[in-house]
Amino acid sequence: MYQRCKSLCLTSNLQSRYKSILSKIEAKERRNLLFEEEKKRQRTAVGRIEKIEVKYLSPVEEVTLIMNKCISTPMDCAKHISEGVSKVSAIAMVDGSPWDMNRPLLSNCELKLLNLLSPENKVVNTAFWRTCSFILGAVVDIAFKQDVTVHLHSFPVPVIKSGSFIYDVYLDLADWKPTDQEMRALSAQYVKLINKELPIERIEISENLALEMFQDNPIKMTQIPNIAKTNNNKIILYRIGDYIDISKGPMVGNSSLIGRCTIASVHKIPEKENLYRFQGMALPKGVILNQYAYGLLENRARKFNDTTWPVFSEENNEVEDTKVLGRN
Repeated sequence: MYQRCKSLCLTSNLQSRYKSILSKIEAKERRNLLFEEEKKRQRTAVGRIEKIEVKYLSPVEEVTLIMNKCISTPMDCAKHISEGVSKVSAIAMVDGSPWDMNRPLLSNCELKLLNLLSPENKVVNTAFWRTCSFILGAVVDIAFKQDVTVHLHSFPVPVIKSGSFIYDVYLDLADWKPTDQEMRALSAQYVKLINKELPIERIEISENLALEMFQDNPIKMTQIPNIAKTNNNKIILYRIGDYIDISKGPMVGNSSLIGRCTIASVHKIPEKENLYRFQGMALPKGVILNQYAYGLLENRARKFNDTTWPVFSEENNEVEDTKVLGRN
């Protein structure tokens, strides 16, 4: 009896907390304004421009580029090399570590650019899958009418072998089961967004600024202090278009690198109040499968993906699995 009363009280508290004082549009506009102001502040803080040497390593040559410290990015380097390289490069390796294409370079370094068919496929595939989840959050964020409360929860660490990328979302809808038409509409929105060929920006901000930016989302407000605690009071944000979210990254540099895609299913997460798992699958741009083979991947992506939410490790800020769904 006590547990039942406790559960009812928690449900009531969640529903009252999840009523934002800002509309979806107002909250998004405010978040983008703060993002732009912080980006300009960080650019101004660079001060006098210093030069760095970037040794670009490719299978056929080694080129030394003179770039601007804390301003130039791997994408800028790629554009200096050739238009073709800049269009296909997904992520960079800077001194052997994964690096976002649109993240400024901080010192002299060795640079390697990876495309979606590079031999280092695990690094690239993980970034690709993470980006797909990130964009899925952007689609769900605009998919519902204003009178439906939507709060993005998070997306777990990418697990390629699971067969689907995912995003967990709080919806103020009890036992919602989307129709086939609604699923097709979600897929259409996803395709529309990636076809805009938008760059994916990255910025590091303080915990206080993150709390200010996400004050309309009580779930993120709970997560931010825990993330900051393991990351020297820093929160990493990504933006595509006007959509901003939290992720440790890295992600691919542009939505144009995503090819054929489907939002395959939506599952209500067991024992979690009004929390739904959106699942999808996608192919890198240029990878072509016949309808039968693609259909097999779609069917696999429709099955409930029981990948767990991440917990940040204090040692290395990587994610570790923690079972919250009670399924294997």
